[in-house]
Amino acid sequence: MSMDDLLERLGNHLVWRIGKAEAEEVLVVRVGLASAAPEFSHLARLRNVTDEEIEQLAQSGQLRVEWVN
Repeated sequence: MSMDDLLERLGNHLVWRIGKAEAEEVLVVRVGLASAAPEFSHLARLRNVTDEEIEQLAQSGQLRVEWVN
């Protein structure tokens, strides 16, 4: 099985949220298994971002990925 196949199969079991951290100019990508969905509500809120902001923050390296258990 290729890595692409594995990621595609795993993707069916993931949930995510993308936004800006409240006190930072950082794009936050939160990812977790669907079974962890309730845990997302216990984390600090993320502000909505436009596609342009996502692109700018990602290109400038202001990106943080968080795994949610």
